[in-house]
Amino acid sequence: MSAACRADQRPNRTRRGRAALLTAVAAFLLSACGSGGAGNTDFVAGKNGVDTAAKGHRTAIPDLSGKTIDGKQLDVRDFKGKVVVVNVWGSLCGPCRAEAANFERVYLDTKDQGVQFVGINTRDSSTSPALAFEKEHGVTYPSLYDPTGKLMLRFKKGTLNPQLIPSTLIIDREGKVAARTLQALSEDNLRKMLNSVLAEK
Repeated sequence: MSAACRADQRPNRTRRGRAALLTAVAAFLLSACGSGGAGNTDFVAGKNGVDTAAKGHRTAIPDLSGKTIDGKQLDVRDFKGKVVVVNVWGSLCGPCRAEAANFERVYLDTKDQGVQFVGINTRDSSTSPALAFEKEHGVTYPSLYDPTGKLMLRFKKGTLNPQLIPSTLIIDREGKVAARTLQALSEDNLRKMLNSVLAEK
């Protein structure tokens, strides 16, 4: 084999080695991002799309307070002692529209059982489309107005934090996040998610 051929093969081996190293680094970074920093979470990812944290391994909610879309003041921490369903939504979100009636039905059925529903409206540049959404879908529970998503950013990374629209959290009676889903919920799945926390003593 000529010196020229051997010289041509060396760069190819070097390129293949670099490509393999970059692939390994990318896979590591993706796995760390996907799990909130592998091994640093205190929750279990469910096969049904609902992630849960056992009692004793839950994180307290951050400050979720401010003005509602109808101009009133609301602080989610005032509901400590109740099970709270927090739903992050936007008026232009198709899945949010699909689940809105489910949330209202479950809210009406459970509000006398120590359950409070709170929405967090985000990405709407004014409250007008949010109010129209509530009217159209018959939503009667309050929603905080959070156009820039600052309330979502208050949750610690690696916890059961809301990340998408819609996101739904179940807050236990101690004000800690017990369950989360990052997808639209049917009425049946919402009830299952809520009932497991509601049954806790």
